[in-house]
Amino acid sequence: MAYTPQYGPGTSIVAENRRKQMNPNVAFEKMRDVNDSDIVLLLGHRVPGSAYPTAHPPIAEQGEPDCPIRKIVAPTAGAAAGDRVRYIQLVDSMQNAPCQPYQRTYVEMYRYRAIDPGTLSGRQIVEARERDLEKISEDLINTNLFDPARTSLRGATVHGHSLRLAEDGMMFDMLQRCVLDGGTVKYVKNQIGEPLDKKVDVGKMMDDAWLKANTTMFHSLVGTAFRDDAEYVEYVQRIHSLRTKYGFKPVE
Repeated sequence: MAYTPQYGPGTSIVAENRRKQMNPNVAFEKMRDVNDSDIVLLLGHRVPGSAYPTAHPPIAEQGEPDCPIRKIVAPTAGAAAGDRVRYIQLVDSMQNAPCQPYQRTYVEMYRYRAIDPGTLSGRQIVEARERDLEKISEDLINTNLFDPARTSLRGATVHGHSLRLAEDGMMFDMLQRCVLDGGTVKYVKNQIGEPLDKKVDVGKMMDDAWLKANTTMFHSLVGTAFRDDAEYVEYVQRIHSLRTKYGFKPVE
């Protein structure tokens, strides 16, 4: 019998949004069109149009020994070319952001190959070969995983952003990498805070109704309360109970 992944428990809109994002059979919703050159500018790892720096020669030229696993697993484009490994790091507001750190890692692990995600309390980083990373970054920025005001690229100095919003709806950023300009959010610095030669427009911030309907975050004041999803509460309580009992009295 074929196995059908459940991706997560819950009956609320938050739970459903989480499942949709994780399920690779559900296409992301295209929200904006930040082009390839601007993605490269935001990442800040190389100059747009320049060659990809390499960490080793292309795999086809290395004379690798015969290995059955190499015959089963095809390398990604970046691995085949010998690209170096680079990263993108994103932060999410607690105010109904479309995604959040743990969810980002689940989404990426279900949808992409040859990645190394790292999950922290207020930010999430994912590493990959450089040209693979740029393709992944297109999804992370141009789709419903991203809101220009409630999501931000921050490779360094990330803190102070998540709990409160400024009067214009933007998150606090010590390095002020992006600004609200003419009704759209524009990046004036790359993800590590280096000034850009041109502004990169990432579009209009989404309204509160869209954010509440598309968030993957429980919030009792501005969104869906965790306690209102009885199935999710039961699941979390069961896991917590089993982990506690196993650590204290494994025999039970």
